[in-house]
Amino acid sequence: MTVEALPSPVRTGFPADFVWGAATAAYQIEGAAALDGRTPSIWDTFSHTPGKVRNGDTGDIAADHYHRYREDIALMSELGLGAYRFSLSWPRVRPGGQGPANRAGLDFYDRLVDELLANGVTPVATLYHWDLPQELEDEGGWTDRDTAYRFAEYAAIAAEALGDRVPTWTTLNEPWCSAFLGYGNGVHAPGRTDPVAALTAHHHLLLAHGLGTAALRSALPAGAQVSLTLNLAAVRPLSTDPGDLDAARRIDGLANRIFLDPVFHGRYPADVLADTAQLTDWAFVRDGDLAEISRPIDSLGINYYTPTVVAADDPAAPAPRQDGHAGELSPWPADRGVRFLPAEGSRTAMGWPVDADGLYELLTRLRDDLPGLPLLVTENGAAYEDYTDPSGAVHDPERVAYLHGHLSAVRRAMADGAPVRGYFLWSLLDNFEWAYGYSKRFGIVHVDFASQRRTPKDSARWYARVIRTGDLPQ
Repeated sequence: MTVEALPSPVRTGFPADFVWGAATAAYQIEGAAALDGRTPSIWDTFSHTPGKVRNGDTGDIAADHYHRYREDIALMSELGLGAYRFSLSWPRVRPGGQGPANRAGLDFYDRLVDELLANGVTPVATLYHWDLPQELEDEGGWTDRDTAYRFAEYAAIAAEALGDRVPTWTTLNEPWCSAFLGYGNGVHAPGRTDPVAALTAHHHLLLAHGLGTAALRSALPAGAQVSLTLNLAAVRPLSTDPGDLDAARRIDGLANRIFLDPVFHGRYPADVLADTAQLTDWAFVRDGDLAEISRPIDSLGINYYTPTVVAADDPAAPAPRQDGHAGELSPWPADRGVRFLPAEGSRTAMGWPVDADGLYELLTRLRDDLPGLPLLVTENGAAYEDYTDPSGAVHDPERVAYLHGHLSAVRRAMADGAPVRGYFLWSLLDNFEWAYGYSKRFGIVHVDFASQRRTPKDSARWYARVIRTGDLPQ
């Protein structure tokens, strides 16, 4: 048999049209916190409050992406990224959260989008990645229904300015974190600790998603895509004991179905309403809200890092702090009687167990629960103790192994019918990691925050090879 007659190898990798990207968020990388008309967000206020962020770190400068975006986009091009998921800063686009748009702020995103397109990178815009204008928080924040309407106005402004060049828009990133970490246990901005406020904020965030979806549809050209990104949890009971199974049901309701049911089915889960009835009667849900929230969207983004393992516990016991969320208070409303347990496996620098099967579980669950809906992995990655060696290189074999395992899980889910269309690695750059400040590094590009020097890590080169070949190294 001649070489020419050999059969073509069977492709074991990803489809040729699979979207390979990386993700960031405005407050985590932009800096320029008080330049060109930008006003404070809740994260500016929170990070400047003593004791809220490790080492007193703030996002005032962050990775200085506001001034270095061309350098960062050149890195994206070198890596071969097909898409870049970034967020717009609400207080940069519309200072104070209401009133006229800030032309200087929009000009920055004009320049960013144009530079991305000039380098062959498709822009994917997220409207809200947690940086609520402080003035709106002063008026009640996400516990105030009007905030959802201000969000819709902001969405229209952004879409009218950038919609001719940005084909994919995400309304909210991880509303669970905004509601339950921001208003439930207070480890995120604005730092409130009230379970009723958390549930109220949750509903108004979903209302903002629905109103924002309508605003985007009205302003964007035909064919533009509208999405939502959720940090859904792969919830596992410790055993088949009825108490453990019920604990898993309760947390699945508060982590997953409290979002999926209203967005895709126009209702709240009856068991979640019953579980939280001692806290609230949900009177903040008004007629017409669920129809607004359940407006059709074009895809769903999934952010995944680690699974959630639960068991039954004494309802009178203090809420445990083993669910990966720092703080003395539980972020979960009505979680008494639930114990959070660490999953097995190696751990990242965040203390999170490495378990790629959880991502497979989520993707195949959504395949079954939401048939035909395109899925995107919009965040996945890991923090490790990275440093530059004497030669100036950054070796991060743990991150490479993490990414390999999780991309293998994505490929396995796709082989089993999950309609996954793309993968956005978190994160392109080391950045301001919220309440952890600059102590945790998720980037595939190392940032020396003193000099702002960028150094691609080994994981960046590994990811570039995956993108180039469309397959995972054996």
